[in-house]
Amino acid sequence: MELPMLYNETEELKRALMLYDSALKEINTKLEILNNEFKLAHQYNPIEHITSRLKTPKSIAKKLQRYERDITVENIIKYINDVAGIRIICSFTSDIYGIADLISKQSDIKVLKIKDYIANPKPNGYTSYHMIVTIPVFLSDMTIDTKVEIQIRTIAMDFWASLEHKIHYKFEGNAPDHIRNELKECAELVTYLDQRMLSINEEVQRYNSNPLDDFNRDVIYSSEVVESIGNISEDDKDEKDNKKKKRKKKKSGKNRMLLGFGA
Repeated sequence: MELPMLYNETEELKRALMLYDSALKEINTKLEILNNEFKLAHQYNPIEHITSRLKTPKSIAKKLQRYERDITVENIIKYINDVAGIRIICSFTSDIYGIADLISKQSDIKVLKIKDYIANPKPNGYTSYHMIVTIPVFLSDMTIDTKVEIQIRTIAMDFWASLEHKIHYKFEGNAPDHIRNELKECAELVTYLDQRMLSINEEVQRYNSNPLDDFNRDVIYSSEVVESIGNISEDDKDEKDNKKKKRKKKKSGKNRMLLGFGA
């Protein structure tokens, strides 16, 4: 099913999807920077990989129908929080809360809602950490805060969720009871596996002469670097001034040639 919209509404939808896509790119960049910084400071990268996606018009229409809302751009923006979605895959459950904390501390990101399905799994056994945030998208004439859903989970959680999703759609949401029960048991095994792997990692860190600190450890940069990294040195300023003078002189010469004054 496609979105039944008039021409003006279709243009509005294209503009909205452009904003969502831009928001995904901005958050992706932020996450890459945080991951690189953490790797530099701790010789460890908490993020295994990142995926992102925009909901299709067909998926958006189906979700609005489930909510019993009219299919309009206004309702899409108001009622659907996961048009733009990012999934962050980590190694350990401790990484999940650390990354969530780093995201929430970004000055231009506003956290609207959190759903902790790790502390409170869904009845089917699903575990993950969800955040609904807004991030400003800077356009030529305005800045628009745009919603993005962020899901943070371990490799094991992602493995289970991916297979459960395929089975759910195979049976159109009505899987036999014995399959649902087996999936629930597998989810419990995934939780147990994550706990064991985290325990092993913590023990390994105790053997390490330079153990991994938690996410709250400050990365210290020298004040000279922080203060000067965005500044232009006096030598650079002089060089730029000289280049400007040369350009002006060259331009003046061209103008003289055009006006017939010679070189």
